[in-house]
Amino acid sequence: MTVDTDQRLALAMTIPAAPVWRLSLEQYHRMIQTGILTDDDPVEFLEGLLVTKTPKNPSHSLATHLTHNALAQVVPAQWYVDAQEPFTADDSEPEPDVLVVRGERRQYRDRHPQAQDVALVVEVADTTLQRDRTLKKRICARAMIPAYWIINLVERKVEWYAYPSVSAGEADYAEHHDVAEGEVIPVVLDGAEIARLPVRDLLP
Repeated sequence: MTVDTDQRLALAMTIPAAPVWRLSLEQYHRMIQTGILTDDDPVEFLEGLLVTKTPKNPSHSLATHLTHNALAQVVPAQWYVDAQEPFTADDSEPEPDVLVVRGERRQYRDRHPQAQDVALVVEVADTTLQRDRTLKKRICARAMIPAYWIINLVERKVEWYAYPSVSAGEADYAEHHDVAEGEVIPVVLDGAEIARLPVRDLLP
């Protein structure tokens, strides 16, 4: 796939084919507070739009649990691992499959973690691979999430992105490594490597 093709796909995911209303983060929160949106609505708020979540198949669910459990065993006490819960960025409130958050859960009783509270976002991808490589990655890079992983079930590897940056309005990660099933991937918090996880332990 060429860079131009990737860019066209990313643009197609950014601009809906039909007219839509863009929302502010405050409007999205009011929709939740007033009951217009509930936990039963399969949507998440991405770049000012309500985007439908893709139903999960068993291998996706298993990879999410395996990754959550593997990270939970290695993160230190001042961090915790969550799954399929939101964090708040400027124009988005994504709900990644797994995320590593600073602090402990009780301190987020009245708000979701902010982007600066999050060290790692993990998306498990099969049918959502293109969205995770474009829209989701762009949101995390713009929010300056230090590391972003895609558990790529199609090719049985982990795509590891690090060092977010925004240049000329474009957000991306400066480094990208494909970590194969037989290799290990480092877990980095606050710039320090705390562990290395075998990729095969994250895959179903």
